[in-house]
Amino acid sequence: MLSKLKSFEASRYSIFIILLVVVVAASFLSPNFLSSDNIFNVLRQVAVITILAYGAMTLIIGGMIDLSAGAVMAFAGVVSVMVYKSSGNMLIAILAAVAVGVICNLINGFLVATLRTPAFIVTLGMMLMARGAVLELTQGQNILQLGDFILIGQGNLGWMPIPVLILIVVTVVIWYLMNQSRYGRAVYAVGGNEEAARAAGIAVERVKYQAFLVNGVLVGIAGVIFMSRVNAGLPNAGVGYELQAITAPIIGGTSFSGGVGTVLGTLAGALIVGVLGNIMNLIGIGSYIQQIVMGLIIVVAVAYDVFSKRGKAKTAILKSDAKGEVLAARFDRSAAASADRQKH
Repeated sequence: MLSKLKSFEASRYSIFIILLVVVVAASFLSPNFLSSDNIFNVLRQVAVITILAYGAMTLIIGGMIDLSAGAVMAFAGVVSVMVYKSSGNMLIAILAAVAVGVICNLINGFLVATLRTPAFIVTLGMMLMARGAVLELTQGQNILQLGDFILIGQGNLGWMPIPVLILIVVTVVIWYLMNQSRYGRAVYAVGGNEEAARAAGIAVERVKYQAFLVNGVLVGIAGVIFMSRVNAGLPNAGVGYELQAITAPIIGGTSFSGGVGTVLGTLAGALIVGVLGNIMNLIGIGSYIQQIVMGLIIVVAVAYDVFSKRGKAKTAILKSDAKGEVLAARFDRSAAASADRQKH
């Protein structure tokens, strides 16, 4: 029993141990890594990816996926920039970005939940549509001179960068939703076994809509932070961000087959991705090699998830077989005893 408990604790905290090892290794590889400027830069960069990763985590736990997050983020961010430049109102600009993210994701939700189209196909199509829409909207031109819009992505509240403060708030909200609300329990149930969840009375279609709704809000927020941080409305922004958003929760222990995952694990996974990207930049590794490394990380993380599930399934089968043999032996002994009583 004690060994099982130790094994559980080790597996639970292993991702944080890996993060610590990566940070220590990065500090040795580059003396500039632990500088305050670089740390704050990493945190600002990680804020966008982590917020996207929380949306990806929610969908993956629910048995779905989103390949459109990067394109929708660019669409939402550019719309936010355009609204701000025309109105000068930051709140309206943020709400506009969230609205774009929600509308795109509700379309995804309708096609996935109501029409039962595979999420992979639906979100791949949305990726192309959102990218085309933002390029058409801007005619492929960047939007510059954002004024005070940059405060969200570059400003500080005291010593705390505003993007990091937003990330902390989002982390708390998502943690509550996934761990303390009926919605979170339903997402885990649907991802674990959709038919069993349906039989238990869970409105599966509604849960899928809600998961896409949450993802849409997060993508919209990420779009605002990104455009503010780079001080421009970039229609070509976010290319490949959906893959980084998927990588972070998978590294953090979210099962690609659904039903398993944690918010803190996703946060640790996103930090690992951010630190790896940062240290590769600091030591001069080219962007093409960085893509290869990130691709390898995705493959290894998914392969580990698949093999670990196979191991657990084999263990469950062996336990089931052993239990069946015990029951069969008991049945045989009972039958033999009954036969002896009948003879006497």
